[in-house]
Amino acid sequence: MKLGLMTGYSGSTLRIPLDTIKHAESLGYDSVWTAEAYGADAVTTATWILANTSTIKVGTAIMQMPARSPAMAAMTAMSLSHLSGNRFIVGLGASGPQVVEGWHGVPYGKPVTRLKEYIAIMKTIFAREAPATFDGVQYQLPYTGEGATGMGKPLKSILHCNAEIPIFAATITPAGVKAAAEVADGFFPVWMDPGQYHVFEKPVNDGFAAAGNKTLKDFEIAPFVRVIIGDDVEKCMQPIKDNLALYIGGMGARSKNFYNDYAKRLGFEEEAVKIQDLYLDGKKAEAAAVVPDELVDACNLVGPPDRIRDRAQRWLEAGKAGHVSTMLLGADTSKEGLELMAGIVG
Repeated sequence: MKLGLMTGYSGSTLRIPLDTIKHAESLGYDSVWTAEAYGADAVTTATWILANTSTIKVGTAIMQMPARSPAMAAMTAMSLSHLSGNRFIVGLGASGPQVVEGWHGVPYGKPVTRLKEYIAIMKTIFAREAPATFDGVQYQLPYTGEGATGMGKPLKSILHCNAEIPIFAATITPAGVKAAAEVADGFFPVWMDPGQYHVFEKPVNDGFAAAGNKTLKDFEIAPFVRVIIGDDVEKCMQPIKDNLALYIGGMGARSKNFYNDYAKRLGFEEEAVKIQDLYLDGKKAEAAAVVPDELVDACNLVGPPDRIRDRAQRWLEAGKAGHVSTMLLGADTSKEGLELMAGIVG
């Protein structure tokens, strides 16, 4: 099992924690990942990190697919791969309707269909076996829809893709996980209980079957994991509870919240309903208080170092089974936390 590090979203100003990233690189961390919402973008920050490091891989978690065409994403990936010595990893996601339609001004469409078509086009461009053409629901190359001139021409990338560029997908729905297992090289399940791989097992296996020739040896699972060190376990859990309440309670509408559904599949159905009711009623602190300690503990590592070492054994076992490939530690992981996890994972 490998270790990675998230850099998180930007605030009103943009700061990249290069000292922390370089320390992770010196400890043997495999990767570092950037993010985007509707502020700083993931590609520019990834480029900056690649230019200031030498061995650690850099990925995007995520590039919002509706924000850029598949061809643009492929051009970006090949360019960064060439310039970095093949250290760039593509991480894609659908984002949400609020950002896609409110910020980018394009239809949200069908996220699973978009993922499959997007990756198919990128891989066609990478392969350079012929000029890129595609006739899909979300994408057509050349474009022939409304406003087309009819002058579009199939093109082959001038730049060659000299090394394999991994593509990861962010998803937690059964349909999305199946699609990722079929067409991508890995996926981010946001948070994950390493002891409950069964939540993903069927869609992963269905995706492998659709691909025809894949197993867990060919597919990476990289959940986000918060590591917070402190003597007071309850205090360490609090910021995670606040974050989980936001996702389980406030992400999406009452009738359509993928994170709420995911919490239910993990065995916290009653709590998920209460968290959403409270959060949507504006009672955010009360919603966070309902987040079970068991959920926080299952998906994260908190408390004194000895407790974290003990709890980390579940993750190591999941790694041996192929159920977790990389633990992506939170952007708030301390220097002590980075070093502790490097010692545990080895």
